[in-house]
Amino acid sequence: MEAVRNLQVILKDYVNGFPKESYMLLKTSIIPLKLPQDSNGVLVKNLYLSCDPYLCLLMSKGQVGYLESFTPGSPITGFGVAKVVDSGHSNFKKGDLVWGLTGWEEYTIITTPQTLFKIQDTDVPLSYYTGILGMPGMTAYYGFYEICAPKKGEYVFVSSASGAVGQLVGQFAKLTGCYVVGTAGTNEKVELLKNKFGYDEAFNYKEEQDLDAALKRYFPEGIDIYFENVGGKMLEAVLLNMRVNGRISACGMISQYNLNQEEGVRNLSSIIMKRLHMKGFIVSDHFNLLPKYMEMVIPLIKEGKICYIEDIVEGLESAPAALVGLFSGKNVGKQVVLVARE
Repeated sequence: MEAVRNLQVILKDYVNGFPKESYMLLKTSIIPLKLPQDSNGVLVKNLYLSCDPYLCLLMSKGQVGYLESFTPGSPITGFGVAKVVDSGHSNFKKGDLVWGLTGWEEYTIITTPQTLFKIQDTDVPLSYYTGILGMPGMTAYYGFYEICAPKKGEYVFVSSASGAVGQLVGQFAKLTGCYVVGTAGTNEKVELLKNKFGYDEAFNYKEEQDLDAALKRYFPEGIDIYFENVGGKMLEAVLLNMRVNGRISACGMISQYNLNQEEGVRNLSSIIMKRLHMKGFIVSDHFNLLPKYMEMVIPLIKEGKICYIEDIVEGLESAPAALVGLFSGKNVGKQVVLVARE
């Protein structure tokens, strides 16, 4: 039976505080390219891996919602794009291209193939299935359209607006006919928001001494929809500037991840006084809407009505630095790791 080297990114120990590369290590094992005869799993060769902030939550000890923490000594797992090498499952055959949950390694045996989705459309970049056509795309779609129910002419604010999800929310909002403002952490990203993604305005939050004043400058009439990726001080300021019956889609709170003690949030009484609707969500609960989303977004990509920026690093050995870099804003666009070309 043929066997190959399998380079893996292993969680060395639980993270305490913010993640560092030293919490991860590279390890090489040997893996056979054939599944056991009685297996109903799928063996895949990983092509692209998705770097997402939530992964760092799972590197800490304990349970995050319904997600179990990673186990030290085992490979990190996350969303990725892969090619089926061998299959014991009737839904998949050798050569199929798939996306879904996989290991941070060159080859992975996936024992729960129901977490995989077959890739039907291959005349778009395969890496898009870690982003616009994968979990981040579905996140933007569900959080914006299903939770916020946008209407033409409404005022939309997006935090972490140049990231994997934010860049899409802004473009969806513009396609709906909304006025959209985004925030990012560098002037380069601010220009990207305005010149590439079509945001009406954008600002560098690191250059603002008073976030409340900044929001009043860009939204003198208030905010109808806030797509929340940050939490903390930004959320406090947004609550003061929401309009009556405004909607907040709570997608992520990256400012709070890996803090030993999460910060409290002030101005919560605005939720009552302004009759706000604020809802959190986990996108994997809503993958049943994937066909509906694909039907909408693939034509937009092919017609050039929506664009997607990726920051691709090559080699599995680059993955730890790429993941940690999310928390200092090193990436420009969706952070992807190219593991192997087909």
